[in-house]
Parts: sequence; C-alpha cells; structure tokens
Amino acid sequence: MTRDEIYDRLNEVFRDVFDDESITVNDRTTSADIDGWDSLEHINLIAAVEQEFGIHFAMGQIVTMKNVGEMANIIAEKLAARS
Repeated sequence: MTRDEIYDRLNEVFRDVFDDESITVNDRTTSADIDGWDSLEHINLIAAVEQEFGIHFAMGQIVTMKNVGEMANIIAEKLAARS
C-alpha cells in the first residue's frame, strides 16, 4: 500500500470519527489541528484506525505518536511486515 493510499484511508477514518467531511490530514497534523480531538476521541480514533487497516498498535507506539505522519509510518511498517 502506498503512502497516498494510507492517507486516503486515514482521511476517511478521521472524517468518520470526528464527523467532519472537511478534514484532510497530512504528516504534520496533530490533535491541536482538529476540533474535538481530545483524549477520549484519541482512543476512538486509534480503534477506528486499527480496524480500518487490520492492525494493532502497541501501547508504546500510541503514546509516542506526535503527529499523523508518525501514525502513517507505523501503519506502513505494520502492513509491510504482513506482506
């Protein structure tokens, strides 16, 4: 899966979780950039991303993610490891 394909799917997940069709994420997007992205919604977001990509984040990965780019990197690594 290409990085663009990962972002296409991430955009759909973010739009669904935050109920906002205008959201478009990129490498630098953080919780400060999206209204309603608090700790509770972060849990919902992680669960939705895991379901969308059929992966599971380790707790250490979740707490160290600083932006969506880091999330995309981890997703790409996990998908590549399955191939």
